[in-house]
Amino acid sequence: MAILKVKKMKRVLSVFLLFVVCLFANSVYAERIKDIASFEGVRDNQLIGYGLVVGLDGTGDKGLATMKSIANMLQRMGLKVGPNDIQAKNTAAVIVTAVLPPFAKPGTRVDALVSTIADAKSLQGGTLLLTPLKGPDGKVYALAQGPVSIGGFTGGGGATKVQKNHPTTGKVPQGVIVEKDPNFVLASEGEIKIFLHRPDFTTATAVAKRINEVLNSEYAFPIDPSAIRVNIPEHYNGRTVELITLIEGLEVSVDVPARVVINERTGTVVIGENVRVAPVAIAHGNLTIEIKTEYGVSQPPPFAPAGAETVVVPEEEVRVKESKAALIEVSGTTLGEIVRALNALGVTPRDLIAILQSLKAAGALRAELEII
Repeated sequence: MAILKVKKMKRVLSVFLLFVVCLFANSVYAERIKDIASFEGVRDNQLIGYGLVVGLDGTGDKGLATMKSIANMLQRMGLKVGPNDIQAKNTAAVIVTAVLPPFAKPGTRVDALVSTIADAKSLQGGTLLLTPLKGPDGKVYALAQGPVSIGGFTGGGGATKVQKNHPTTGKVPQGVIVEKDPNFVLASEGEIKIFLHRPDFTTATAVAKRINEVLNSEYAFPIDPSAIRVNIPEHYNGRTVELITLIEGLEVSVDVPARVVINERTGTVVIGENVRVAPVAIAHGNLTIEIKTEYGVSQPPPFAPAGAETVVVPEEEVRVKESKAALIEVSGTTLGEIVRALNALGVTPRDLIAILQSLKAAGALRAELEII
Protein backbone atom coordinates (compact mmCIF):
# COMPACT_ATOMS: atom_id res chain seq x y z
CA MET A 1 0.00 0.00 0.00
CA ALA A 2 2.83 2.39 0.86
CA ILE A 3 4.42 1.78 -2.52
CA LEU A 4 1.12 2.51 -4.30
CA LYS A 5 0.68 5.76 -2.35
CA VAL A 6 4.22 6.85 -3.25
CA LYS A 7 3.61 6.13 -6.94
CA LYS A 8 0.31 8.00 -6.81
CA MET A 9 1.93 11.01 -5.16
CA LYS A 10 4.70 10.99 -7.76
CA ARG A 11 2.08 10.91 -10.52
CA VAL A 12 0.15 13.82 -9.00
CA LEU A 13 3.40 15.76 -8.50
CA SER A 14 4.39 15.17 -12.14
CA VAL A 15 1.03 16.40 -13.39
CA PHE A 16 1.28 19.47 -11.15
CA LEU A 17 4.78 20.29 -12.38
CA LEU A 18 3.65 19.86 -15.99
CA PHE A 19 0.76 22.24 -15.34
CA VAL A 20 3.11 24.82 -13.81
CA VAL A 21 5.50 24.55 -16.76
CA CYS A 22 2.67 24.96 -19.26
CA LEU A 23 1.26 27.90 -17.32
CA PHE A 24 4.64 29.60 -17.25
CA ALA A 25 5.22 28.93 -20.94
CA ASN A 26 1.86 30.42 -21.89
CA SER A 27 2.45 33.54 -19.81
CA VAL A 28 5.65 34.40 -21.70
CA TYR A 29 5.04 35.91 -25.14
CA ALA A 30 8.29 35.86 -27.11
CA GLU A 31 9.12 36.12 -30.78
CA ARG A 32 12.27 36.00 -32.84
CA ILE A 33 13.87 39.31 -33.77
CA LYS A 34 13.68 38.06 -37.35
CA ASP A 35 9.86 38.13 -37.16
CA ILE A 36 9.40 41.53 -35.52
CA ALA A 37 12.13 43.61 -37.16
CA SER A 38 14.24 44.08 -40.28
CA PHE A 39 17.84 45.13 -40.82
CA GLU A 40 18.89 48.33 -42.53
CA GLY A 41 19.63 47.71 -46.20
CA VAL A 42 17.58 44.52 -46.38
CA ARG A 43 14.59 45.71 -48.38
CA ASP A 44 12.61 45.14 -51.57
CA ASN A 45 12.66 47.49 -54.56
CA GLN A 46 9.77 48.25 -56.89
CA LEU A 47 10.18 48.10 -60.67
CA ILE A 48 7.78 49.28 -63.39
CA GLY A 49 7.62 49.22 -67.17
CA TYR A 50 5.35 49.67 -70.20
CA GLY A 51 4.87 46.70 -72.49
CA LEU A 52 2.68 44.95 -75.02
CA VAL A 53 0.84 41.64 -74.76
CA VAL A 54 0.25 39.96 -78.13
CA GLY A 55 -1.54 36.84 -79.29
CA LEU A 56 -4.96 37.68 -77.88
CA ASP A 57 -8.08 36.25 -79.47
CA GLY A 58 -9.75 39.52 -80.45
CA THR A 59 -9.88 40.80 -76.86
CA GLY A 60 -7.14 43.43 -77.21
CA ASP A 61 -7.18 47.23 -77.39
CA LYS A 62 -8.94 49.24 -80.05
CA GLY A 63 -7.37 52.62 -79.27
CA LEU A 64 -4.89 54.54 -81.41
CA ALA A 65 -2.29 54.72 -78.61
CA THR A 66 -1.77 50.94 -78.68
CA MET A 67 -1.49 51.01 -82.47
CA LYS A 68 1.24 53.66 -82.18
CA SER A 69 3.11 51.46 -79.73
CA ILE A 70 2.94 48.55 -82.18
CA ALA A 71 4.16 50.79 -85.01
CA ASN A 72 7.08 52.06 -82.92
CA MET A 73 8.06 48.50 -82.01
CA LEU A 74 7.97 47.39 -85.64
CA GLN A 75 10.01 50.40 -86.74
CA ARG A 76 12.74 49.45 -84.24
CA MET A 77 12.76 46.04 -85.92
CA GLY A 78 13.23 47.61 -89.35
CA LEU A 79 9.63 47.52 -90.58
CA LYS A 80 8.18 50.96 -91.42
CA VAL A 81 4.42 51.08 -90.80
CA GLY A 82 2.04 53.74 -89.56
CA PRO A 83 -0.55 53.49 -86.77
CA ASN A 84 -3.36 53.74 -89.31
CA ASP A 85 -1.99 50.74 -91.18
CA ILE A 86 -2.60 48.48 -88.18
CA GLN A 87 -6.12 47.28 -87.46
CA ALA A 88 -5.92 44.44 -84.98
CA LYS A 89 -7.49 43.50 -81.68
CA ASN A 90 -4.94 40.92 -80.62
CA THR A 91 -2.60 43.32 -78.79
CA ALA A 92 -3.02 45.04 -75.41
CA ALA A 93 -0.99 47.81 -73.80
CA VAL A 94 -0.04 46.84 -70.25
CA ILE A 95 1.84 48.10 -67.22
CA VAL A 96 4.36 45.57 -65.94
CA THR A 97 5.44 45.65 -62.29
CA ALA A 98 7.82 43.50 -60.31
CA VAL A 99 9.41 43.39 -56.88
CA LEU A 100 13.18 43.11 -56.79
CA PRO A 101 14.16 41.12 -53.68
CA PRO A 102 17.10 42.17 -51.48
CA PHE A 103 20.56 41.31 -52.81
CA ALA A 104 19.20 40.06 -56.13
CA LYS A 105 22.03 39.22 -58.50
CA PRO A 106 22.06 39.36 -62.33
CA GLY A 107 20.30 36.28 -63.64
CA THR A 108 17.86 36.00 -60.74
CA ARG A 109 14.28 35.35 -61.85
CA VAL A 110 11.15 36.81 -60.23
CA ASP A 111 7.46 37.06 -61.15
CA ALA A 112 5.94 39.91 -63.15
CA LEU A 113 2.47 41.38 -62.66
CA VAL A 114 0.78 42.49 -65.90
CA SER A 115 -2.23 44.86 -65.92
CA THR A 116 -4.09 46.40 -68.84
CA ILE A 117 -4.28 50.20 -69.12
CA ALA A 118 -6.66 50.55 -72.10
CA ASP A 119 -9.88 48.85 -73.22
CA ALA A 120 -8.64 45.26 -73.59
CA LYS A 121 -11.23 42.71 -72.50
CA SER A 122 -8.94 39.86 -71.54
CA LEU A 123 -5.28 38.81 -71.49
CA GLN A 124 -6.12 35.13 -71.85
CA GLY A 125 -3.61 33.32 -74.06
CA GLY A 126 -1.37 36.39 -74.49
CA THR A 127 2.41 36.69 -74.45
CA LEU A 128 4.28 39.64 -72.96
CA LEU A 129 6.93 41.02 -75.29
CA LEU A 130 10.37 42.03 -74.04
CA THR A 131 9.78 44.86 -71.55
CA PRO A 132 12.51 46.80 -69.70
CA LEU A 133 11.69 47.41 -66.03
CA LYS A 134 13.02 50.56 -64.41
CA GLY A 135 13.49 51.75 -60.86
CA PRO A 136 12.64 55.20 -59.43
CA ASP A 137 16.02 56.47 -60.67
CA GLY A 138 15.08 55.73 -64.29
CA LYS A 139 17.66 52.97 -64.72
CA VAL A 140 16.82 49.54 -66.15
CA TYR A 141 17.30 46.78 -63.58
CA ALA A 142 15.42 43.88 -65.18
CA LEU A 143 13.76 42.59 -68.35
CA ALA A 144 10.35 40.87 -68.49
CA GLN A 145 8.98 38.53 -71.14
CA GLY A 146 6.88 35.39 -71.34
CA PRO A 147 3.35 33.92 -71.47
CA VAL A 148 0.71 35.58 -69.30
CA SER A 149 -1.31 33.47 -66.87
CA ILE A 150 -4.58 34.99 -65.66
CA GLY A 151 -5.54 32.03 -63.47
CA GLY A 152 -9.02 31.89 -64.97
CA PHE A 153 -10.95 32.16 -68.22
CA THR A 154 -13.68 34.00 -70.09
CA GLY A 155 -16.17 32.55 -72.53
CA GLY A 156 -19.38 33.36 -74.31
CA GLY A 157 -20.81 36.82 -74.74
CA GLY A 158 -23.72 39.01 -73.85
CA ALA A 159 -26.13 37.40 -71.42
CA THR A 160 -24.35 34.04 -71.75
CA LYS A 161 -20.89 35.28 -70.78
CA VAL A 162 -18.95 33.17 -68.28
CA GLN A 163 -15.96 34.58 -66.39
CA LYS A 164 -13.66 33.31 -63.67
CA ASN A 165 -11.21 35.55 -61.81
CA HIS A 166 -10.02 38.87 -63.26
CA PRO A 167 -9.10 38.48 -66.94
CA THR A 168 -7.44 41.91 -67.40
CA THR A 169 -4.67 41.20 -64.89
CA GLY A 170 -2.22 38.33 -64.96
CA LYS A 171 1.20 37.08 -63.99
CA VAL A 172 4.27 35.99 -65.89
CA PRO A 173 5.73 33.35 -63.57
CA GLN A 174 9.52 33.71 -63.35
CA GLY A 175 9.30 36.02 -66.35
CA VAL A 176 11.60 38.74 -65.00
CA ILE A 177 15.36 38.38 -65.30
CA VAL A 178 17.47 40.72 -63.17
CA GLU A 179 20.12 42.49 -65.25
CA LYS A 180 21.57 44.86 -62.65
CA ASP A 181 21.67 44.66 -58.87
CA PRO A 182 21.00 47.85 -56.88
CA ASN A 183 23.51 49.04 -54.35
CA PHE A 184 22.72 47.44 -50.98
CA VAL A 185 24.56 48.56 -47.86
CA LEU A 186 24.29 45.90 -45.17
CA ALA A 187 26.51 47.55 -42.55
CA SER A 188 27.97 51.06 -42.62
CA GLU A 189 30.59 52.65 -40.37
CA GLY A 190 30.96 49.54 -38.24
CA GLU A 191 27.34 49.36 -37.10
CA ILE A 192 24.06 47.63 -37.90
CA LYS A 193 20.63 49.17 -37.50
CA ILE A 194 17.51 47.17 -36.67
CA PHE A 195 14.08 48.60 -37.48
CA LEU A 196 11.00 47.28 -35.64
CA HIS A 197 7.90 46.60 -37.71
CA ARG A 198 5.73 48.03 -34.92
CA PRO A 199 7.45 50.82 -32.98
CA ASP A 200 7.37 50.37 -29.21
CA PHE A 201 9.67 51.71 -26.46
CA THR A 202 9.46 48.56 -24.34
CA THR A 203 10.14 46.19 -27.23
CA ALA A 204 13.08 48.28 -28.50
CA THR A 205 14.66 48.24 -25.03
CA ALA A 206 14.08 44.48 -24.72
CA VAL A 207 15.75 43.83 -28.09
CA ALA A 208 18.84 45.84 -27.15
CA LYS A 209 19.04 44.14 -23.76
CA ARG A 210 18.76 40.67 -25.29
CA ILE A 211 21.52 41.36 -27.83
CA ASN A 212 23.83 42.67 -25.10
CA GLU A 213 23.21 39.54 -23.03
CA VAL A 214 24.32 37.29 -25.90
CA LEU A 215 27.33 39.41 -26.89
CA ASN A 216 28.37 39.83 -23.22
CA SER A 217 28.85 43.59 -23.58
CA GLU A 218 27.08 46.86 -24.32
CA TYR A 219 26.96 46.78 -28.11
CA ALA A 220 23.25 47.50 -28.73
CA PHE A 221 21.49 50.77 -27.95
CA PRO A 222 17.86 51.78 -28.67
CA ILE A 223 17.80 54.96 -30.74
CA ASP A 224 14.02 55.49 -30.66
CA PRO A 225 10.89 53.30 -30.43
CA SER A 226 11.52 51.86 -33.91
CA ALA A 227 15.31 51.59 -34.25
CA ILE A 228 18.17 49.86 -32.45
CA ARG A 229 21.85 50.48 -33.25
CA VAL A 230 24.28 47.57 -32.88
CA ASN A 231 28.02 48.25 -32.95
CA ILE A 232 29.85 45.41 -34.66
CA PRO A 233 32.28 43.70 -32.21
CA GLU A 234 35.90 43.40 -33.27
CA HIS A 235 35.75 39.61 -33.46
CA TYR A 236 32.88 39.94 -35.96
CA ASN A 237 34.72 42.26 -38.37
CA GLY A 238 34.30 40.82 -41.84
CA ARG A 239 31.66 38.39 -40.48
CA THR A 240 28.61 40.64 -40.61
CA VAL A 241 26.38 37.89 -42.02
CA GLU A 242 27.22 35.62 -39.06
CA LEU A 243 26.40 38.41 -36.61
CA ILE A 244 23.04 39.10 -38.28
CA THR A 245 22.26 35.37 -38.28
CA LEU A 246 22.93 35.27 -34.54
CA ILE A 247 20.82 38.35 -33.81
CA GLU A 248 17.78 37.46 -35.91
CA GLY A 249 17.44 34.08 -34.18
CA LEU A 250 17.20 35.57 -30.68
CA GLU A 251 13.82 35.46 -28.96
CA VAL A 252 12.54 38.62 -27.28
CA SER A 253 9.49 39.24 -25.11
CA VAL A 254 7.20 41.48 -27.16
CA ASP A 255 5.03 44.04 -25.40
CA VAL A 256 1.63 44.20 -27.08
CA PRO A 257 -0.48 47.32 -26.41
CA ALA A 258 -4.09 47.02 -25.30
CA ARG A 259 -6.08 47.39 -28.48
CA VAL A 260 -9.52 46.56 -29.88
CA VAL A 261 -9.73 46.41 -33.68
CA ILE A 262 -13.13 46.80 -35.35
CA ASN A 263 -13.95 46.21 -39.00
CA GLU A 264 -17.39 47.72 -39.53
CA ARG A 265 -17.60 46.49 -43.13
CA THR A 266 -17.50 42.83 -42.13
CA GLY A 267 -18.63 43.06 -38.50
CA THR A 268 -15.34 41.63 -37.22
CA VAL A 269 -14.16 42.46 -33.70
CA VAL A 270 -10.70 41.48 -32.41
CA ILE A 271 -9.89 42.07 -28.72
CA GLY A 272 -6.26 42.08 -27.57
CA GLU A 273 -4.97 40.14 -24.58
CA ASN A 274 -4.17 43.23 -22.48
CA VAL A 275 -7.61 44.83 -22.86
CA ARG A 276 -9.36 45.64 -19.58
CA VAL A 277 -12.90 46.82 -18.84
CA ALA A 278 -13.75 48.80 -15.72
CA PRO A 279 -16.93 47.81 -13.83
CA VAL A 280 -19.89 49.17 -15.75
CA ALA A 281 -23.59 48.32 -16.27
CA ILE A 282 -24.95 47.88 -19.79
CA ALA A 283 -28.55 47.72 -20.98
CA HIS A 284 -28.97 46.71 -24.60
CA GLY A 285 -32.29 46.07 -26.34
CA ASN A 286 -33.21 45.25 -29.92
CA LEU A 287 -35.98 47.01 -31.78
CA THR A 288 -37.66 44.94 -34.51
CA ILE A 289 -40.05 46.50 -37.03
CA GLU A 290 -41.98 44.07 -39.24
CA ILE A 291 -44.07 45.28 -42.17
CA LYS A 292 -46.31 42.66 -43.72
CA THR A 293 -48.48 43.12 -46.80
CA GLU A 294 -51.17 40.65 -47.89
CA TYR A 295 -53.40 40.95 -50.90
CA GLY A 296 -57.10 40.12 -50.68
CA VAL A 297 -59.58 39.72 -53.52
CA SER A 298 -62.93 41.57 -53.41
CA GLN A 299 -65.49 40.04 -55.75
CA PRO A 300 -68.87 41.58 -56.62
CA PRO A 301 -71.96 39.82 -55.16
CA PRO A 302 -74.33 37.81 -57.33
CA PHE A 303 -76.71 39.82 -59.56
CA ALA A 304 -74.46 42.89 -59.14
CA PRO A 305 -75.24 45.85 -61.40
CA ALA A 306 -73.42 46.25 -64.65
CA GLY A 307 -69.85 47.56 -64.33
CA ALA A 308 -69.02 45.72 -61.12
CA GLU A 309 -65.57 44.03 -61.22
CA THR A 310 -63.18 42.04 -59.08
CA VAL A 311 -60.67 44.24 -57.16
CA VAL A 312 -57.39 43.27 -55.47
CA VAL A 313 -57.16 45.04 -52.08
CA PRO A 314 -53.77 45.24 -50.27
CA GLU A 315 -53.92 44.71 -46.52
CA GLU A 316 -50.89 46.10 -44.67
CA GLU A 317 -49.89 45.20 -41.14
CA VAL A 318 -47.12 46.92 -39.16
CA ARG A 319 -45.80 45.41 -35.92
CA VAL A 320 -43.13 46.84 -33.66
CA LYS A 321 -41.42 44.57 -31.17
CA GLU A 322 -38.82 45.67 -28.66
CA SER A 323 -37.12 43.01 -26.62
CA LYS A 324 -36.77 43.59 -22.92
CA ALA A 325 -33.38 44.87 -21.81
CA ALA A 326 -31.91 44.46 -18.37
CA LEU A 327 -28.84 46.02 -16.84
CA ILE A 328 -25.91 43.59 -16.89
CA GLU A 329 -22.69 44.29 -15.07
CA VAL A 330 -19.65 43.94 -17.31
CA SER A 331 -16.08 44.00 -16.04
CA GLY A 332 -12.96 41.98 -16.58
CA THR A 333 -9.33 41.80 -15.73
CA THR A 334 -8.54 39.07 -18.25
CA LEU A 335 -9.53 38.43 -21.86
CA GLY A 336 -11.59 35.38 -20.85
CA GLU A 337 -13.65 37.37 -18.35
CA ILE A 338 -14.35 40.08 -20.91
CA VAL A 339 -15.47 37.55 -23.51
CA ARG A 340 -17.79 35.79 -21.05
CA ALA A 341 -19.29 39.08 -19.91
CA LEU A 342 -19.96 40.29 -23.45
CA ASN A 343 -21.35 36.91 -24.49
CA ALA A 344 -23.82 37.15 -21.61
CA LEU A 345 -25.47 40.06 -23.42
CA GLY A 346 -26.32 37.77 -26.36
CA VAL A 347 -25.71 40.43 -29.01
CA THR A 348 -24.64 40.21 -32.62
CA PRO A 349 -21.21 41.43 -33.79
CA ARG A 350 -22.82 44.59 -35.15
CA ASP A 351 -24.34 45.35 -31.74
CA LEU A 352 -21.03 44.49 -30.08
CA ILE A 353 -19.33 47.20 -32.12
CA ALA A 354 -21.82 49.78 -30.81
CA ILE A 355 -21.33 48.55 -27.23
CA LEU A 356 -17.53 48.78 -27.45
CA GLN A 357 -17.75 52.30 -28.85
CA SER A 358 -20.05 53.28 -25.98
CA LEU A 359 -17.67 51.70 -23.45
CA LYS A 360 -14.82 53.74 -24.90
CA ALA A 361 -16.88 56.93 -24.74
CA ALA A 362 -17.76 56.19 -21.10
CA GLY A 363 -14.09 55.64 -20.22
CA ALA A 364 -14.67 52.05 -19.14
CA LEU A 365 -12.71 50.44 -21.99
CA ARG A 366 -9.03 50.53 -21.04
CA ALA A 367 -7.69 50.05 -24.55
CA GLU A 368 -7.11 51.78 -27.84
CA LEU A 369 -10.12 51.47 -30.13
CA GLU A 370 -9.09 51.16 -33.79
CA ILE A 371 -11.67 51.13 -36.58
CA ILE A 372 -10.53 49.88 -39.98
